[in-house]
Amino acid sequence: MNRKEVKWKISIVYQSLTGNTRQLAEAVQAVLPSEMLFYIGTPDAEALKADLIFAGSWTDKGLFSQPMLDFLAQCHNKSLALFATCGFGQAEEYYQAILQRTAAKIPADNLILASFACQGRMHESVKQRYQTMQAKEPDNPRWTSLLENYDSALSHPDNTDLQRCQQFARDVLTKIK
Repeated sequence: MNRKEVKWKISIVYQSLTGNTRQLAEAVQAVLPSEMLFYIGTPDAEALKADLIFAGSWTDKGLFSQPMLDFLAQCHNKSLALFATCGFGQAEEYYQAILQRTAAKIPADNLILASFACQGRMHESVKQRYQTMQAKEPDNPRWTSLLENYDSALSHPDNTDLQRCQQFARDVLTKIK
């Protein structure tokens, strides 16, 4: 008996504050078959018509951005793949904690197939805030550490991050086949 191949409709939905998450969305798009792509862009009800949704966001206080959380709250009976950029981290445990906290806010009738996160550069205002605090507390090593993290984040997402994101997307495709 021949099994009919299921044609999945895929949406890539993302929120990007500084362009980092947009870069990840473009990396995902680059490895997906174009005939499967249904929607690419910011959160919109049209994207909910897809079978599989790649949902990406910058992080805010350890979670996806509020517009993305609001979008994900509307998802029901979908297969999801989550991706994110974080100004802090460079540690897989940190990334996984963000992804797990976000997943806990998604309706339980969805299936999360995979998730991916990496460091992303931060807005210049973050550096200015750290410098202001360092000037007020010059003996506090926290501000030096935060400024060093800010500087290291400037090159992210880098080519390695984008390649890892593409592998994440390929792995999701393998799961739906």
